Amino acid sequence: MKNPLRFIQEVKQEAFKVTWPTKKDTVQGGLMVFGLASIAAIFFLILDQILRFLLNLVLTISF
Repeated sequence: MKNPLRFIQEVKQEAFKVTWPTKKDTVQGGLMVFGLASIAAIFFLILDQILRFLLNLVLTISF
């Protein structure tokens, strides 16, 4: 990096090449994240309830 001014100009040129997502893409991505997080939460809730039931069953068995 010999010339700081040239470096700044190149950075500015590269910054103009950045394409930002559209509003539609952002909303769609947000909805996908929310939907998948909800599915994961429901899955782990069900799994937790099943494991809790099985653990209670094992702990209440009298030998």
